Amino acid sequence: MRVLLALGGNAMTNADGRARPEDQIAAAGVAMAAVADLLEQDVEVVITHGNGPQVGNLLVKNELAAAVVPPVPLDWCGAQTQATLGNVLMNALDAELAGRGVDRRTAALVTRTLVDADDAGFTDPTKPIGRYLPADEAAVLVEHGETWQDRGEKGWRRVVASPEPLEILDAPAVRALVDAGFVVVANGGGGIPTVRGTDGSLHGVEAVIDKDLGAALLARTVAADVLVIATDVPHAVLSWGTPEARDVGVVTAAEMRDLAAEGHFASGSMGPKVDAACRFVEQGGHRSVITDLAHISDAVRATAGTVVVPN
Repeated sequence: MRVLLALGGNAMTNADGRARPEDQIAAAGVAMAAVADLLEQDVEVVITHGNGPQVGNLLVKNELAAAVVPPVPLDWCGAQTQATLGNVLMNALDAELAGRGVDRRTAALVTRTLVDADDAGFTDPTKPIGRYLPADEAAVLVEHGETWQDRGEKGWRRVVASPEPLEILDAPAVRALVDAGFVVVANGGGGIPTVRGTDGSLHGVEAVIDKDLGAALLARTVAADVLVIATDVPHAVLSWGTPEARDVGVVTAAEMRDLAAEGHFASGSMGPKVDAACRFVEQGGHRSVITDLAHISDAVRATAGTVVVPN
């Protein structure tokens, strides 16, 4: 069995959301223990991850230094966090496997994802990222070409495009490493957003790809049997935050789509995970599971979490 494990960006921070280096290293150790459990069960694992907190830290550095050095573009931020988190995850998994006497090789791949240069988000960006700033500080970044919006009392916030992921450009390298027996970390943060010019050249763009949709695309690309989306709750929940709240167990993709249409899953949190889980099985995957790290092994066997199956 081949599993694509998608780690949320918050899975790489501590319980209160801090993302200091020591927090991320400790969190990686917890996540990779779950991966090692799967490898000991002869499950092939490909790993992807979110990078929201990590990119957020880089954006703060951009803001603080904007009057001195030009801000680093978002595609560079994505590449930097892919490399950094890939390194942290490899080190954690190598240590965990060595402690168990398991001989497996690991690799991390800086991965680009193709998006449409004509996506509407590039002319009308709507995805908010980073922190709120006062007008004078936002103005410095606007001078560098960024788009910021006045959000009233909270201040100004940056908005960018969030285009649909179309193709994982470095998929041949990912597949070659997986087929050679490597546990591969790839396509972090949904992939580095990349467009193809009329002359065939490729270049990065200022955008944010949804990490869960990127995970579903990677899972199909590497012919995974199961997509596991690891988040901070053991199940998707209906009527969340109300006395009527209840966990979602095994459900078909069509049923999950109906629940989403009823407004049960927030667009900024569980909604993209539900969409990604449905997409994977709708396009040929055996099943998707949404759960937390503590239930990863059970999720692969479809005995824990929210399990989405074909119609």
